[in-house]
Order: sequence, then structure tokens, then C-alpha cells
Amino acid sequence: MITWPLAELLPHAGDMILIDQVESFDEEQIHTQLTVRPGGLFNRADGSLPAWVGIELMAQSVAAYAGCRARQQGRPVELGFLLGTRKFECNVEHFPAGAHLRIHALRSLEDDNGMGVFECHLRGPGIHAMARLNVFRPPQVASYLAEAGPEESPHD
Repeated sequence: MITWPLAELLPHAGDMILIDQVESFDEEQIHTQLTVRPGGLFNRADGSLPAWVGIELMAQSVAAYAGCRARQQGRPVELGFLLGTRKFECNVEHFPAGAHLRIHALRSLEDDNGMGVFECHLRGPGIHAMARLNVFRPPQVASYLAEAGPEESPHD
């Protein structure tokens, strides 16, 4: 089990951190887990989470993977972007309150420009979801964000 606090691995804060724990990681993959608790930002009235939140749970697991690698290498944790997902499939419409979910993300591609693809699976009691996530972590995130800002008009 990884003992680094999630807040130090993810570029998220407070209630936006949806996973509970990193179980393990290595150069190619990460295993995370959470228990669905009522009262969160995305919970339905009955305390369950809609199945589409599974994409965010997978994305946060990939972000935790990047955070663990950064911490292991003595680098700062940096912002990354979920570009999209392909083939999201889930056998349920929601994850019930109290369900213990485990997420596995396996890196299938990563290039020097920061593009990556991860094969992800989410499992719980009677639950299986899977997706392929496309992610991007710019090499110089601060300068990337500055470049991506709106251009000023000479009349402003």
C-alpha cells in the first residue's frame, strides 16, 4: 500500500478527490480503490454514484499513477488533462452506496510529448466497467497553460 497522501499525488482538492487509496503502482500500472459514500459531489439522492462517474474514477487513478511516478523520481506533481475516452462500457447504471470499488489502470502508450493511453477497469460487487483513456501531460505545463490563454486584442 502507498502511504503518500492522495492530496499530494493528485492536482485536485477537497471533495474533488474521489478515490480513497492507492494500493500499488509500478512503471506500467496502478491499482486504486474507494468505497462509495453518500453525500459527495456526484452522488444521487440514494447515495449511489452514476456509472458515468467511473470515467472520472479511472482518470483520477491515472493522475495518481503520474503523481506516484513524479514523487518516486523527486519531481513535482503536475497537472494533466483527460482528452477523451473510447469504449466506455459498464454493466450497471450506478454504483451503490457502500460498494467497494477497485480500479486498475495499465499504461499502453506514452510518448515524450506527454500523450498517453491507459486501459482501465473498475470492479466491485457485481460491477465491471472498462474504458481506454487518452491523456495529455504537457512537458512544461505552466508555459503550456500560458500559451493556451486567450489572445489579447490590440483594442483591449
